[in-house]
Amino acid sequence: MNYGFVIDGRKCIGCHACSVACKSENQVPLGVNRTWVKYVEKGSFPDTRRYFTVLRCNHCEEPPCVDICPVEALHKRDDGIVDFDSRRCIGCKACAQACPYNAVYIDPESGTTAKCSYCSHRVEIGMKPACAVICPQQAIVSGDLDDPHSEISMLLAKERTVVRKPEKGTSPNVFYINGDGASLDPLQASESESYMWSAQSRGVGHFAKHAVEGGHFHSPEPAVEHHGGKAPAATARRVYDAPSKGSVWGWEVPAYVWSKAVSAGAFLMLFVFSLLPGMMLPEPMQWALWAVSLLFLSLTGGFLVKDLDRPDRFVSVMLRPQFSSWLVRGGLTITAYGAFLALWAAGMYLQLPLLVMAGLWGGAALALLTAVYTAFLFGSAKGRDFWQSPMLSLHMLLNSVIAGGSAMALLSAFIGLDAASLSLLRIVLTAAFSLHLLVMWTELYGRHPSLNAERSAEAITQGALKGQFWLGSVVLGNLLPLLVLIVSPGPLLIGAAAIGALAGVFYTEKVWVQAPQSISLS
Repeated sequence: MNYGFVIDGRKCIGCHACSVACKSENQVPLGVNRTWVKYVEKGSFPDTRRYFTVLRCNHCEEPPCVDICPVEALHKRDDGIVDFDSRRCIGCKACAQACPYNAVYIDPESGTTAKCSYCSHRVEIGMKPACAVICPQQAIVSGDLDDPHSEISMLLAKERTVVRKPEKGTSPNVFYINGDGASLDPLQASESESYMWSAQSRGVGHFAKHAVEGGHFHSPEPAVEHHGGKAPAATARRVYDAPSKGSVWGWEVPAYVWSKAVSAGAFLMLFVFSLLPGMMLPEPMQWALWAVSLLFLSLTGGFLVKDLDRPDRFVSVMLRPQFSSWLVRGGLTITAYGAFLALWAAGMYLQLPLLVMAGLWGGAALALLTAVYTAFLFGSAKGRDFWQSPMLSLHMLLNSVIAGGSAMALLSAFIGLDAASLSLLRIVLTAAFSLHLLVMWTELYGRHPSLNAERSAEAITQGALKGQFWLGSVVLGNLLPLLVLIVSPGPLLIGAAAIGALAGVFYTEKVWVQAPQSISLS
């Protein structure tokens, strides 16, 4: 048994009966939708045509939202329905980033994930989903795709159908007859700032605080500017759609990526300088780097919990984990890294060299994984093409080296280092800044796998985030510190450059997290 939908574009009249029935049946709050209708117009007056497209969860054969969920709140049933359990959800919003179809939202009342559940409570007692029952044109057909005698199977056998974003490899189970390309591909018809009768009076979930008076929801970042100016005139116009969800991952996520970069990088500096011959760090510097690692690791945990819409359920990540999720793997990595930090400190305090070496080597290995695991987490978010870059792991490793080296340079203004150690630190940071600039250039101006990724890069270099990127990341965070290292001034200026570099790491992660979220997925 494998349930799915066929949406017949020849019959749909855009009446929104399906949306209303879905809201009524599932008690969906205002401002969010499990099923919605998108209107796209083509042509010029008087030769115009309006297309109606019903959008919703695709109940994929290979659902990325299930793979990324850390607590199995989202799961695929034996009958093919991708369902959710709001009692388990911690509100991490990773599923919203993984879904290529923008079908997942955070319920503004419960703070948990929700989406189309195929009215599983009705299916279990032999009834059809509410949307299929209410449709006056029978444009929504539901049923068992594995039953060759079902209405949906016979439709698929005799009609030509399309699915949304087949290149994602999710194998959607929602098929469209006479599906319009501009309606199914969100980048063919650009979003409008507002739509008649569809503006909402409050923000959605995590970004409810961004709502303003007047009934409109404003995303934290303006829309993308294409090629340094206004978007080109489109032949297809989006004239009605569901309100935007905005950026579901806010400042907490780049802050957590930044803090773990500082923590991991500081301990990696301690590891490298402790093992190289002739580079023995003074004991106060070793303890200072350890303290920075521990402090920023604690901040990392705090930012992670702060980002959750249900922080009271955070322990579920450890008590009810789904080990294939990189959120769980990351949590275990951070926990193990903290244990090795404690082991190193115990060895130093008790003056046990073997314990110190065990903590040093184990901590370095976990620090390295802590620095880069977020690249794998972002990579599993299939909805955001820009995060699929193969350079992302190196990008995050270099950010950790820059953050840790900058923290060490800042500490050297208070704790003296010998000339050889300072020289090596300058070499490491100079190489890291230079390579980081090259990696960012490659990610932004190299060949992109999709138009979605290309638009994300444009948002960083030419769009709403260009000021934060060019001034905060490139100039303050990379070029000025690199210039200071080349000139080799006194410790005061080096300390100032280190602070700029630390700020630059945050700005870099901030634009890398926000830019892909500004691109419409539906």
